[in-house]
Amino acid sequence: MLSADELERYARHIVLREVGGPGQAALKEASVLVIGAGGLGAPALMYLAAAGVGTLGVVDDDVVSLSNLQRQIIHATPDIGRRKVDTAASRIYVYWGGAKGVAESARTILATPPGFRPIHFEEAVNQGKQIFMEKPVATDPAGIQRVLAAAAIAKQKKLNVVVGLQRRYQNSYRELIKRVHDGAIGEIVGAQAWWNNDGVWVHPRQTGWTEMEYQMRNWYYFVWLCGDHITEQHIHNLDVINWAMDGYPVKAQGMGGREVRKGKDYGQIFDHHYVEFHYGDGTVLNSQCRHQKGTMSKVDELLIGTKGMLLCDAARITDNKGRLIYQFDKSKENQPYQTEHDELFAAIAKGEYKFWDAERGAKSSMTSILGRMATYSGQAVEWDKAINSGINIMPSAYDFSAAPPVLPDAEGNYPVAVPGVTKFF
Repeated sequence: MLSADELERYARHIVLREVGGPGQAALKEASVLVIGAGGLGAPALMYLAAAGVGTLGVVDDDVVSLSNLQRQIIHATPDIGRRKVDTAASRIYVYWGGAKGVAESARTILATPPGFRPIHFEEAVNQGKQIFMEKPVATDPAGIQRVLAAAAIAKQKKLNVVVGLQRRYQNSYRELIKRVHDGAIGEIVGAQAWWNNDGVWVHPRQTGWTEMEYQMRNWYYFVWLCGDHITEQHIHNLDVINWAMDGYPVKAQGMGGREVRKGKDYGQIFDHHYVEFHYGDGTVLNSQCRHQKGTMSKVDELLIGTKGMLLCDAARITDNKGRLIYQFDKSKENQPYQTEHDELFAAIAKGEYKFWDAERGAKSSMTSILGRMATYSGQAVEWDKAINSGINIMPSAYDFSAAPPVLPDAEGNYPVAVPGVTKFF
């Protein structure tokens, strides 16, 4: 188990400025500790509040993020429709002194940038917490192995772990995949998946930021923090196909690059990936994800079987001539982001062990990493070789004054993978 001092050091990407606050005693009163109050942590807090969770503890170092968090909770409460959320200091504690408070809380929400997920998951498991962790669960093969090892311990301890691959908690997907597993489309022979849209935010460099702080604030564009958008976003679609296949690909090959989104403001990541994922039974998933403004948007999955097809976004199963076999009634759709928290906390309240998402979350994260390795290198990459490679892209020290694992050149540009040149083995 990490010592408190080690956890403090590993968590300095959250703390960084110890400027006071209510302190450790306040966190002892929190029934849930949320690590990270940004784009994933803030919504998680709203869903937790709606699920009837008690006092919440928040670990974050960004005053803007925390002020925005308060506004989001107040604004979203009527839409959630459960009950008014009390945002008084007696309910939400903001602790500025580090993540040691993970040891004081019964349940932990992990919502920092993905590169740090293995560190926090491992510690939360070691300390016997019930866990919700966002996707992806790692950005490199070494991190995946760390999560898998901790997942095995979580199973032994019967710790519930839910991963934020929310389609697995969505009514339509649950019903559709169940029917696929029951044979509604016959044997799966092919699949397609898409996450194509305009892209996400950019946080320009500010005067006074160190290089580490800049990369942390602009984390989406650095592979060690984000994993590239094939990992950070497209994982949802890849996970749906893995779920339907009840397995994971054995190899991948593909292509990608930076066609539109170029320059130093966009760090290292590609703006498009196209990957063939090959499964052990010969099924091929054709996968594409793109971040290019003005292009066609599509976020969806398609499964092709010997007897029919599943169109996921349409929530429809047809035969191979397009005739309707089954249509999910979308009036019965739920809010899966809420459901994943509702079901987790219902299980915890009843003392039940129901959720062991960590292993499949890790393997779907590895699926996306396998695809990234294929597009970055331009080579066919085998699952077993990749997952056992020990590749570790994380920094050696966690502090805003430390050197990140990638640095800009004299013009401010970052190293970007070059297919045919970049090698992993």
